[in-house]
Amino acid sequence: MNSPRLWTLVALTLAAAATRLLPHPPNMTAIGAVALFGGAYFNRRWLAVLVPLAAMLVSDVALTCTLYAGGGLSIEPMTYFCFLLTVGLGLLLRDRVSVSRVTVAAVLASVMFFLMSNGWVWLGSKTYPQNAAGLIECYIAGLPFAQYMLVGNLFYCGVLFGAMESCQRVWPTLRQRTLATVRVLR
Repeated sequence: MNSPRLWTLVALTLAAAATRLLPHPPNMTAIGAVALFGGAYFNRRWLAVLVPLAAMLVSDVALTCTLYAGGGLSIEPMTYFCFLLTVGLGLLLRDRVSVSRVTVAAVLASVMFFLMSNGWVWLGSKTYPQNAAGLIECYIAGLPFAQYMLVGNLFYCGVLFGAMESCQRVWPTLRQRTLATVRVLR
């Protein structure tokens, strides 16, 4: 459990989550990429969920203490739920990481987040009428944020997945040992 691979994954995850503290367009952060990355690379499922979720929570607290200066910690349940579903998409990438698969997962994560989070906003809204026109209006209002999230997911997935793949090439001890690898080594 105290392996160089684990600490490399944790460091990359925390570094990516820390980018939320830097100036950025709305929703153009690494948090979706962190969820995909965690699902794809952490050996144990509970770590795949816990580390990215903890990174998101820590960055939420840091944002509350700095940018939002005491405005109170606001944790949106739908955001965390979408984040967990995105970790699930990352689990589908395990042992099958490729540029095309990561790109598709990043796009799917962005679309899923857009549909679910804006639907959630519409359901609890007093701004948008509770009918089909109100839902469409809510989705249209969310399009700029969705575009930024898509760009953020694609960019940060490239950075995170690219960094890990590069590290594994340079330091072979960081490679995950699958059951097939263990059999070959015996």
